[in-house]
Amino acid sequence: MMTYVLKYATVFLLSMFKFIGGPVTGAAAGMSFAQTMALTVAGMMTSVAVVSGLGRRLAAHLQRRRRLRHKPVFSRRSRAIVRVFKRFGISGIAFLTPILLTPIGGTVIATMLGVRRQQILIHMFWSALLWGATFTFLTIKFSDLPIFRR
Repeated sequence: MMTYVLKYATVFLLSMFKFIGGPVTGAAAGMSFAQTMALTVAGMMTSVAVVSGLGRRLAAHLQRRRRLRHKPVFSRRSRAIVRVFKRFGISGIAFLTPILLTPIGGTVIATMLGVRRQQILIHMFWSALLWGATFTFLTIKFSDLPIFRR
């Protein structure tokens, strides 16, 4: 019983911080597609809900920290993020969050760009479903390859 709880908690917690960790861990633990995907999506959406709830305060804290460290406001990465946001809006940020950013990072970026919490939750949810299904399918499908066996 305790091993199941630990297995599920590991997939859930990894998905909160690094999205791809959930499907990989779920496949390695021998979990089903539905279990792995549900825990992965739930993990991402939990971190998105928490971070978007803290939203403005967290964004203000990050801006103060940047000023104290005398970091430039616009780096190559921040310019690329703004370019994606101007071209595709929150949909672009949400689409890229699981593959290039972390759930926390994507939510902070969306918040700093002034997106409303409800919009963040909606767009991160469809992104989590899309990428959760994709990564879970691929990790389960290819976990049987000889190079991944012990």
